[in-house]
Amino acid sequence: MAVELLTRDPDILGGEAVFKGTRVPAKTLTDYLAAGETIDNFLDDFPTVSRRQVLDFLDKARMRLTTEAA
Repeated sequence: MAVELLTRDPDILGGEAVFKGTRVPAKTLTDYLAAGETIDNFLDDFPTVSRRQVLDFLDKARMRLTTEAA
């Protein structure tokens, strides 16, 4: 069974994709990582997001990228 990692709701940040159960945009995580920040720093700054959500998001993104590149 697939777990929903992200949600979109027009009433939450204008429909931007956020981690389910939070108001934290997924883009914020990718921005942190692109800037050289660690997952721990992200989690410290956004405690409503769980480590499991971050790792599942990154794993899903990795799998999607490797599948699309094939």
